[in-house]
Amino acid sequence: MKQTAADTGQGVLLAEVVRSGFVEGRHYGALVIVDPGGEVAAAYGDARQPVLPRSCAKLAQATAVAEAGIELPGHLTALTAASHSAEGFHLAGVREILASANLRADALRTPAALPRGREAEHVAAGVRPAPILMNCSGKHAAMLAACCRNGWPIGSYLEPDHPIQALIRDTLTEGAGEDVAWTATDGCGAPVHAISLLGLARLYRSAVLASPGTPARRVADAMRAHPEYVAGPSRLDTLLMRAVPGLLTKAGAEGVQAGALPGGWAYAFKVSDGSRRAVPPVCAALLGMLGAAGTGELCRVEVLGGGRAVGTVRAAAWLAGTAPLVTA
Repeated sequence: MKQTAADTGQGVLLAEVVRSGFVEGRHYGALVIVDPGGEVAAAYGDARQPVLPRSCAKLAQATAVAEAGIELPGHLTALTAASHSAEGFHLAGVREILASANLRADALRTPAALPRGREAEHVAAGVRPAPILMNCSGKHAAMLAACCRNGWPIGSYLEPDHPIQALIRDTLTEGAGEDVAWTATDGCGAPVHAISLLGLARLYRSAVLASPGTPARRVADAMRAHPEYVAGPSRLDTLLMRAVPGLLTKAGAEGVQAGALPGGWAYAFKVSDGSRRAVPPVCAALLGMLGAAGTGELCRVEVLGGGRAVGTVRAAAWLAGTAPLVTA
């Protein structure tokens, strides 16, 4: 039966889990692509329904920090928008941001954690969870630096009505072109604001098209120039920004992803069940639609059986077969 982009009530089919030729699982969701003018070029599922962008919102958070007067070298600016892997260079960067404001790591209010994806390795080595190891510590260090520069309270920097959080909210709404629908608490303890996928795509579009030297453009340029600081050496965001010239992209928890190409084409999507395994093949399909083909192997997700690959997680047939909106 031919697959289409029909909305099932839980979204459209975005990806399938194929084991030994048998489709054993399906992931649904919604996605949107906007053109350089900010208009909807394609939308599947409800792209206007509010979602929590999670760490995709770090673009706006880092931009707000820059608007608050924090000017850092490029690699540290990228770290202010990071979901890092707590590599040595990440931790050194967090400490450098804190030191620029005469702060120490004990000022961070991130929850104590172990480096993401390497928890067992660090437990075996006797490493104890710590706030600086949490993947959002770069963002928090930058918020604290902004507080110090502007004379704002430090101890309450995560409260929704704190000046830095109010500035972040305003920066997000301006970039997204819409009001915040809901405010929740993110995993790191900071406020996270619900906007639509359309607004999220427009946020990324606005950053890559911003005038050079503006806060949004400085953050976007830093992320693209130093992608290893945004995630980690082998993480998808880093690999994609290295592989696709000018791409700005960022992952968020619960299956959210957003990105923009330098010409202003931008996208955002969410996998309804929150699964990250569906994200890479959907990214590859979307980038192909936008003229950035060739990321399929980079985004390959294997299904294992007996310790060997017996299948893949693949983009839905309708998505993989959609004609390109942009030709290279």
